[in-house]
Amino acid sequence: MADTVFSKILRGEIPCHKVYEDDLVLAFLDVGPLSRGHTLVIPKEPAATLDALSDESAAAIGRALPRLCRAVKSATGCEDYNVLQNNGALAHQAVFHVHFHIIPRPDPEQGLGVRWRPASSFDHADGAALARAIAAAI
Repeated sequence: MADTVFSKILRGEIPCHKVYEDDLVLAFLDVGPLSRGHTLVIPKEPAATLDALSDESAAAIGRALPRLCRAVKSATGCEDYNVLQNNGALAHQAVFHVHFHIIPRPDPEQGLGVRWRPASSFDHADGAALARAIAAAI
């Protein structure tokens, strides 16, 4: 895996405003926030995308995320927020180390803007075949 800004933060080469740490997870404030309280949650395991992450690290992040969301809400007073996770360049991943964004949405002008663009109408026959293929790959 490529050396990233997150691996440098994990090694202590770049400082961060840490909000949480355990054996498998680190969370810290984003220095390019979309809103006040924008927090990044990363595994300590080096994995570029979520599918490359071990079950153990994924479970650790899954346990930490709800607690961190509650903490961000409490500290910012913001009830609404997005949790964002991107995988790959086409999905807008900029740092190739798994990371989740907790982004408070205090008003319509701050936070994450989302535009939902459905690819096409849903074909139920194709959907049934695709569901079987995904289930078989698990």
